[in-house]
Amino acid sequence: MKKQIISFFTLILLAFCLYAQQTTANAGLYVSEDRIRTGEEGFAAEEFRRGVQAFYKGAYNDSIVQFEKALAYMPDDNLILEWLGKAYYKAGMEGTALSYWQTALDNGYGGLLLENKIEVVKERRVTGDSVDKLMRLSESGSFEGTVNGNMIFSGPVSVLPNYDGSFWVTAYTSNEILRISQNGKVLDRVTGPLIGFDRPMDIIRLLDGKLLVSESAGDRLALLNENGKFIKYIGSKGRGVGNLVGPQYIAQDSFGRIYVTDFGNRRVDVFDAEGNGLFYFGGKSGGFKGLKAPTGIAVVGDSVFVADENSGCIYEFDRSGNFIRELVEQKTFKKPESLKLWQGELIVCDKNKIVSVDISTGSVFEYASTGNAPSRVTTAVPDINNNVIVADMTADEIYIMSKVQELVGGLFVQIEQVDASKFPEVYVELKVENRHRQPVAGLELENFYFTENKRAVSNLQFMGSAANNTYADITLIIDRSTIMKGYSAEVETAVKEIAASMNGRGTLRIICAGGMPVTEYTGSSDGVSNFTIGSLKTAYASEVPVDLAIRLAANDLINAAKKRAIIMISDGTVSSASFEKYTLSELTAYLANNAIDFSLIQVSQKAPDAEYDYIINNSSGESYYVFRPEGLGSIVNDIIALPQGTYQLRYVSALQTNFGEKYLPVEAEVYLMNRSGRDESGYFAPLE
Repeated sequence: MKKQIISFFTLILLAFCLYAQQTTANAGLYVSEDRIRTGEEGFAAEEFRRGVQAFYKGAYNDSIVQFEKALAYMPDDNLILEWLGKAYYKAGMEGTALSYWQTALDNGYGGLLLENKIEVVKERRVTGDSVDKLMRLSESGSFEGTVNGNMIFSGPVSVLPNYDGSFWVTAYTSNEILRISQNGKVLDRVTGPLIGFDRPMDIIRLLDGKLLVSESAGDRLALLNENGKFIKYIGSKGRGVGNLVGPQYIAQDSFGRIYVTDFGNRRVDVFDAEGNGLFYFGGKSGGFKGLKAPTGIAVVGDSVFVADENSGCIYEFDRSGNFIRELVEQKTFKKPESLKLWQGELIVCDKNKIVSVDISTGSVFEYASTGNAPSRVTTAVPDINNNVIVADMTADEIYIMSKVQELVGGLFVQIEQVDASKFPEVYVELKVENRHRQPVAGLELENFYFTENKRAVSNLQFMGSAANNTYADITLIIDRSTIMKGYSAEVETAVKEIAASMNGRGTLRIICAGGMPVTEYTGSSDGVSNFTIGSLKTAYASEVPVDLAIRLAANDLINAAKKRAIIMISDGTVSSASFEKYTLSELTAYLANNAIDFSLIQVSQKAPDAEYDYIINNSSGESYYVFRPEGLGSIVNDIIALPQGTYQLRYVSALQTNFGEKYLPVEAEVYLMNRSGRDESGYFAPLE
């Protein structure tokens, strides 16, 4: 009996030892503090610590080396595998990152969080930016004009999104414009000059950043500064040039001309950028019977599209007002309102429906319907987060609509940096995107929830959003291939115009892509105001490794301002040596995963080679011609206006550091309306 009892306790002890051994193997570097670490664990922990520190400094290649060393000591450690995958991901080698993550997942590590990360990254690699345009919209949130008997706004007509995620709304009935956050909070309320607004209808942002509001009952336009402060009126009541009767919707072309649908005069009035009346159009001419009740208007390139409530049609004119064609058949729409450009198509509000119209073929697709309840949607406009904000005047409500795929997919959250140099104060920088790399801007403190070991942190504070930054760091890459010898004047023009438009803010770098890429200049943009092609030291070369130049430029921008971009100055031609070292997918992943945009300034008017198109389309960039009519001055503003989903928060940690040797976990959750996302990471406090 005694032997049986001893045998029983022996089995229990063996089972416990096996469990402890398995737990330790799964936990890896998370060994119990009351257990002495083996030599391999100690060496691995030190290399791992260095790898984490290098990662947070943006030295991803160094961090990969350190994690590889740590993995050599502990080949089955899942925490090291996860971090090694993170380092490869940030370095642009997504395939390698996925393999390490998958190994950790197969070992039973990471759970649904790691599984979701793998799924998202795989989906991005397969689909890129090829998100289906023609996908129905679904409501992801709404803001009512009256809450608990208190009126917030009344009669919303038009919406104007801002680059920080907030948006302006014209309230027709309450005679005001409001700036509202993504969470529905009223940030600003503007009632106009002393006499106030008189039935504000539409609101647009002009090329210079000022706001323009149409006052339907006031028969005028109100010019405001970017914060809504009144500057002056444009137009007055009447039937002549520069006069208005019941102005509705507004648009502006690339040359600054302002187009206004004049409901009372049954025409479109045109003003110059200073607000002086130029001419009007829309009357009977040839086979065109004339506008009867013009409402929405949009300018796309050299075409002006005008909706007419009476005919239920959209007409196309040139910028001089000459009638071109009917874009859709008459009576296609019952009560068309505003026209906005989205994804290369017109988005049209028609009573209780939101539809898109292909500007080439006139084909119509229904995005969403508000149903049979009393409704009159007047404006549907895309915001910086690729949602569509809809104003419903009759329901007195504003809807936030998203593509169904985005609602199902949720948010993709990544903890980018952790600064614990002032421990227990911890600063965390994280990036929030949807599943298709599109940043989510406009979040506030209430959208974040931080924990340590699943316990809420104390004193969480919102420190700022990169979307609010008003400057950018820019690196110019000058193509020094022999084909560029004849474009010296074009290169000088591009460099000077970009430098001038930076207004002395941010850091400008110039890299020459010759036989080997060389950094020629780093400093203030003012330092190249007198740039000449002769000041470059890099010689022309017959074969130019463009990939190495892009990689060098990106390396310098990793720790630069959060708004940052590479601008390539080239004729758009590539050779067999252009992308020999790095593949296009690796380059674009490196840029996209580190929020670096890539644009091309072409010195010739030919179409760029497909390789440049690929990088541009996968990094939120654009292609510009050096001598385009409007100049290059707006490129920097285009970069600054790009959406940014990077945020910094601060909290006070309650964890013990073990003299700075202990790995301290942190978890971040993000909520926006009915979407959410989560990430987990960790850091080390300073050594004591």
